[in-house]
Amino acid sequence: MKTLAFAAALAVAAVAAPALAQDHKDHAAAAAAAAPAESKLSVESTPIGDIIKNEKAKAALEAALPEIPQFYDQIATMTLAQVAPMSQGALDDAKLKAIQAEFDKIQ
Repeated sequence: MKTLAFAAALAVAAVAAPALAQDHKDHAAAAAAAAPAESKLSVESTPIGDIIKNEKAKAALEAALPEIPQFYDQIATMTLAQVAPMSQGALDDAKLKAIQAEFDKIQ
């Protein structure tokens, strides 16, 4: 009886494996297609921790907001757009647009 259950489990695995492999290939292809879009720096969607990994973007950010380095550890997972409401006016819509324009020049 154990042999029959084991054989049935093996048969299910053999049938499921190609489907899982295809799903993995589809997911990998979708991720590869999305990769170029994700590499574009954005005040709306790029976490600040990722922005400061790019030396040119970090320099542009610090030129626009000289006080920001002291907060990197607290806001690294947030986007600039998410930080804006908490910035007490230091990061308004005009500043976000100006920073985005600088990011666009980098890429």
